[in-house]
Amino acid sequence: MHIVKPVFQWSFLAPKYWLTWLAVFFLYLISWLPYRLQLVLGKGLGNLLGKLLKSRRHVAERNLQLCLPDMPEQQRQNILHKSMQNAGIALLESGMGWWWPDWRIRKHCTVEGYEHVQAILDKGKGVFALAIHNMNLEINCRGMGMTHPAVVFYRRHNNPLMEYFQYHGRARSNKLMIHKKGVAEMISSLDNGDLCIYLPDQDYGPKRCEFVPYFAVPDTATTTGTMIFAEKANCETVFLLPLRTEQGYVIKFLPGLENFPSGDDKQDVARINRKIEEMIMVAPEQYLWMHKRFKTRPKDNKQPLY
Repeated sequence: MHIVKPVFQWSFLAPKYWLTWLAVFFLYLISWLPYRLQLVLGKGLGNLLGKLLKSRRHVAERNLQLCLPDMPEQQRQNILHKSMQNAGIALLESGMGWWWPDWRIRKHCTVEGYEHVQAILDKGKGVFALAIHNMNLEINCRGMGMTHPAVVFYRRHNNPLMEYFQYHGRARSNKLMIHKKGVAEMISSLDNGDLCIYLPDQDYGPKRCEFVPYFAVPDTATTTGTMIFAEKANCETVFLLPLRTEQGYVIKFLPGLENFPSGDDKQDVARINRKIEEMIMVAPEQYLWMHKRFKTRPKDNKQPLY
């Protein structure tokens, strides 16, 4: 089974976890500050991270160059700068999502397009929601769970103590978290009529992937894991776009693709990529550009892009 809820361990009190406890303590305290003040602090933190995490900033800058080569350089730099600020805000949004009381979540978070989810549920099917790594996803998933508790496919944190806080924070208003190896459990959840969240927009390596266009990069390793769930489970697909707006947080459910799956995995994942591009460009500064999206290259193309 890959559904293992982490429990508190006395070993978490060992000295090697003291810095983690300190970080969590400050994150918890900050989460109780006025919301607008947290945004200001987050931007400042993001500016600092942009100077300290030079390698990650370089990855984000390179991704923007590869994806949006026709965009004026100044415009790309503006997205990069705001992206780093959003990374700082995202750290504080984790605290909001993990510890805010329900009334405060309801005040700042809304859900749009839930009728697309309900239409699938009315057919007696599970809802396979394809999301993107917008950096406000942490709090938006908490807000979404207030409308419909979901099952989330995720990667465990390498730090066991952070995994304990991360799991229980994310599951606070959602149903459960399934580790990325829990394919059978995810299919079972979809067959049982659950709303399940999957993020197909990162580079998951050369296994189970097709090389298809993504923005301006013609041969991008794109997971076919999406197709395993879409084909084997009794489900239909929607897209999920998490945003932060001037009015607060909004998680948008968007209609899925027609004739999906079509039986042609390469064509289908290329269609997913085009939809992902569309969602990213709604608010490109909120997207996680710091991931090495183009690390995996085709066997006949050894030229690294980083």
